[in-house]
Amino acid sequence: MPTTLSSNNAVADTVVSTPPESSRFRSNIVLATLLTCQLMIVLDVTVMNVALPRIQADLHFTATSLSWVMNAYTLVFGGLLLLGGRAGDLFGRRNLFIAGATLFTVASLAGGLAPSATWLLIARVVQGIGAAMAGPSTLALLTTTFREPKARIRVLALFSGMSSAGFAIGLIVGGLLTEWLSWRSVLFINVPFGLAVVALALRYLPRAERQSAHLDLPGAITATTGVAALVYGFISAASDGWGTATTDISLAAGAILIAVFLVIESRTAQPLLPLRLFADRNRAAAYASMFLAPMAGMSMFFFLTQFLQDVLGLSALATGFAFLPTALLMFTMIRTIPRLLPRFGPKPLAMTGTASMVAGLVLLTQLTADSGYFPLLFVAMLLMGFGLGLAVSPLNVIIMSNVEPHDAGAAGGALQTLQQTGASLGLAILVTIFGTASRSAGGSAQHALVTGITTAFTAAAAIATLTFAVALTFRNARSAS
Repeated sequence: MPTTLSSNNAVADTVVSTPPESSRFRSNIVLATLLTCQLMIVLDVTVMNVALPRIQADLHFTATSLSWVMNAYTLVFGGLLLLGGRAGDLFGRRNLFIAGATLFTVASLAGGLAPSATWLLIARVVQGIGAAMAGPSTLALLTTTFREPKARIRVLALFSGMSSAGFAIGLIVGGLLTEWLSWRSVLFINVPFGLAVVALALRYLPRAERQSAHLDLPGAITATTGVAALVYGFISAASDGWGTATTDISLAAGAILIAVFLVIESRTAQPLLPLRLFADRNRAAAYASMFLAPMAGMSMFFFLTQFLQDVLGLSALATGFAFLPTALLMFTMIRTIPRLLPRFGPKPLAMTGTASMVAGLVLLTQLTADSGYFPLLFVAMLLMGFGLGLAVSPLNVIIMSNVEPHDAGAAGGALQTLQQTGASLGLAILVTIFGTASRSAGGSAQHALVTGITTAFTAAAAIATLTFAVALTFRNARSAS
């Protein structure tokens, strides 16, 4: 049956009964708690970006090891999301959410106190584990708590908006905290919010039934190591070049492990990733878009951060605020998606959003060392904010709107795995392209930097064009108004 947004066949997890007059208040608290946790998790993907130079100076990172401040978190987070999603289905989403949020908060405190590079990297790994535990349960709890179709569209659009805009907000928050306080405050800020999330979750989150089943450990091992090997292979190619033993072995091992994972999932009785989730055409297209759109779009934040600081000479604070147009457009789309999606369906929204992304990335290929913020960068950021908001925000709704309750955690885990893996792989691939172009550019260091950045944006525009092609495959099903 095709995915439609009018489906109302999901049966909720067993929840603690509450008096009718308190149900709206409780629902609002649950929504705020879950969205706050999701925002914290996504912020930590980019919030460290603008603080990296100060972290390097303070903890004596080498130039090559500094990237692991970012990669240690994204690799572990992305690699364990499928396992976290299925574990929530089996052991209780509320329990796993609370445990994950607690672990994430403790690791944030430890990272902020880090006296050495090794300490910080270990804390970032533990943060990734906590995020992978809490993230899929966040989405599954939203889906099973908000069952009325219009309410579900609204909260899933908010969730998607938090996930997308969080990348831009992370740069703004990171710039503010790094400039006004120190890089350590970028991690410390998670602690009060994390404590509030855990306290509210203990009080208000619905209790969910555990399901009698077993974890697909062979699938978990092959998926996690496969994704990690692919990302590590591209990171190695960016730093050491193509043709090295580390790069070749990592990429080959990653491809083989992912193939083995798919074989395991097709044969096991209780798979980590039920392949039936991809049987519906709209959901399969949404999963593909969730992989490709971050691959094309999220690299913008990484490369433009370098351009704004190293070419335009902006401070960390000014760099963060330079991304404000993107964040504002994303939040605007959060507000409009619940009205646009029932009226027009996913296809025209996805086509318009991805076309805007292509236009923004093509515009960024025209950057030169003499480019200012206005008008080129400003217009490109508007196009990217509009495009990412319109193309990505409906995907959570399409994927989760009529998934069966027992598959909600797995579906949410797959969604976030594809998003994080797409962002990580995309950045690793584009950094490799950037490095190759920069080394062969010649001329001044600034000229080489800009050449590498514009070449990477050319590749990102090609990926965005592929995302547009996927958007053409959506059935134009509309939800009930």
